[in-house]
Amino acid sequence: MKSRAAILFEPGKKLNVCEVDVSDPCPGEVRVQMKAAGVCHTDLSVMTGHLKAPIPGILGHEGAGVVVDVGEGVTSVNVGDHIIPLWRLSCGSCEYCSESRPALCPVGTEIRASGRLQDGTSRFRYKGQEILHFAGVSAFSNYTVLPEGSVLKIPKDLPFELAALLGCSVITGVGSVINTASLKPGRTVAVFGVGGVGVNIVQGAVLSGAKQIIAVDRHDMRLEQVREFGATHTINASKENPVKTIHDFTQGRGVDFAFEAVGLPDTIQQAYDSLAKRGTAIVVGIPANGAKVTLTALPFAFEERVLTGSLYGSAVPRNDIPRMIDLYKTGKLELNKLLTRSYPIEQINEAYEAMEAGETLRSVVTF
Repeated sequence: MKSRAAILFEPGKKLNVCEVDVSDPCPGEVRVQMKAAGVCHTDLSVMTGHLKAPIPGILGHEGAGVVVDVGEGVTSVNVGDHIIPLWRLSCGSCEYCSESRPALCPVGTEIRASGRLQDGTSRFRYKGQEILHFAGVSAFSNYTVLPEGSVLKIPKDLPFELAALLGCSVITGVGSVINTASLKPGRTVAVFGVGGVGVNIVQGAVLSGAKQIIAVDRHDMRLEQVREFGATHTINASKENPVKTIHDFTQGRGVDFAFEAVGLPDTIQQAYDSLAKRGTAIVVGIPANGAKVTLTALPFAFEERVLTGSLYGSAVPRNDIPRMIDLYKTGKLELNKLLTRSYPIEQINEAYEAMEAGETLRSVVTF
């Protein structure tokens, strides 16, 4: 089967939209016609070379589509079902899966590292050359093949462009608040970086009853938009010291939780420095390979501060995504305002340029 796909051939270069061959699904696999794919900063980090991934490969991990073919033995979905791809395959039985942390499962880690499916091969070819999978998904292809365990059936009345957002930015942001932080009502929160993931951290804080939500970014447009999602205070980090201003907003106390959604050592440091005693800084953004953070050690002991991470919102996607769909349908979770723009797949590089310029919260490419 032929498919239009955006391939990264070399770090530091733009994506190339090409026609690729997509093979039939093997036993236990599903072929999906992607309808929409989210433009996420993680893919950009691979494109720039800050984050290593197997290439040449088809990027994209946030998406929604329709099942068009199933391999032998597949029982959980049928042709015609609408699905969201899950970008961390899990085995369901290892220590991490058993403790409700499927994103840490070594099966998904291996697929992410190798760029190939479980049998050690790829389903993509370009002019006879093997093209690798990204995160086991490769959502920037009109047709893709995934393990059965990497697809989640969703209601057919949920628009594909909105459904795609649930697969990464929403579950990562909201999940980091609900699952990683277990945020209680009345707490104070700072969010460093309020793009597609950060704005969903704000939504999670609102859902959890935070009394003060301080949004930090370098783009005034995003800071204006995030107030519509529930931020009570905003700080432009290019114009003022965010740590000092957070302490001013909290009468010198600092915040109970600081979420870092950028993935930079400087903002991780700022998130840690903005904490109150017994506060927790949660790194949600993906740092570059080899990035290091140097912290003053004394507050760990004298103030009981905590620094931790959150992958995939520390979520169980098969449980959490249906709950988030229900929250959307009852008006408690905003998806429509998240979707700033849609682009055809041929304009995917323009979509990333707009994201870097701070013009969008979340955009999607469509096929």
